[in-house]
Amino acid sequence: MYSDVKNLPKNSFYTKKIAKGCKYCQEGSKMVLLVTGLCKSNCFYCPLSEKKKGKDVVYANELLVEKDEDILKEGELMEAEGTGITGGDPLIVAKKTSQIIQLLKDYFGEKHHIHLYTAMLDSKKIDLLINVGLDEIRFHPSVDTWNKIEKSGMKKIVKSIEIDVGIEIPLIPHLRKETKHLLFEVDKYEIDFINLNELEFSETNVDALEKYGYEVKNDISNAVKGSEEMAKEILEWDLTKPIHYCSSSFKDGIQLRKRIMRRARNVAKPYEIITEDGTFLIGIIYAEKEEMEKIMKMFGISQSVMEWNDEKRRIETSPFILEEIAEKVAYPCYIVEEYPTADRLEVERIPL
Repeated sequence: MYSDVKNLPKNSFYTKKIAKGCKYCQEGSKMVLLVTGLCKSNCFYCPLSEKKKGKDVVYANELLVEKDEDILKEGELMEAEGTGITGGDPLIVAKKTSQIIQLLKDYFGEKHHIHLYTAMLDSKKIDLLINVGLDEIRFHPSVDTWNKIEKSGMKKIVKSIEIDVGIEIPLIPHLRKETKHLLFEVDKYEIDFINLNELEFSETNVDALEKYGYEVKNDISNAVKGSEEMAKEILEWDLTKPIHYCSSSFKDGIQLRKRIMRRARNVAKPYEIITEDGTFLIGIIYAEKEEMEKIMKMFGISQSVMEWNDEKRRIETSPFILEEIAEKVAYPCYIVEEYPTADRLEVERIPL
């Protein structure tokens, strides 16, 4: 068993060293760039949402990308120091992926660290991406290859790759035997790290996971019961390569929280209050646009702390201001908590 296990927050841990790309993620400084929802693997556990799965779309974090400038703007808003390119499978659209890598390197500089996930073992496409600046590649082999990975040609391909290369898979309890075969085999390859992720429920994989009898590990998590225990067991397998286990709660409570906090600092309006979780608290009034000026005059509110949101058809202001005037306003008033992301996902709504 490893004697040098180093603990991270939220039950995550690693041995020996962490992949460079993971270090940026831990600081919330990596932009998540989905370059396509297309994929040939058809993994039963795939958590990708309906709006992305099987569709050739591009998302920079939560922003649907319509032009290259959208990617660069999102990177600026979150002060990105790197980008994680994901899918689907980025190698299916290798030409587009190479153009995006070039775009990022040209704009943010060579130090902008780019890692990529793929299930495809296509040396020509991999070389194309390395030649334009890819810094790190993580192979995510299809489940049906785990017990015969030695026949896949992976050993030869990873040996030829000169950038950082690793394996990254979810921990699926009923595939313990297949996982063990895979990890013992790739442990002999010229890879730099093994990344293990806690298996998670999503809206799109819940039916598939429940067919195997899986359930959430507790009431406040979407992680699969038994996945984390499997990570601890793998420590006893005495693999030689560095191992990094990332829990579901680490991704949400550390990585995502830090990433949205970076964005919140740059997009917050004067009346939006940033919480310790990086979300916004906003006071909202459901009234017509022409009522806003009346409300501002009635209570002496400055234009800098009250404005009309045309997309959501509502008046917005500071939650502190709204708490003071709500009883005297003849319209529905709420304090809402929202993510500072492009989709402005609402977390909670409290009526006043």
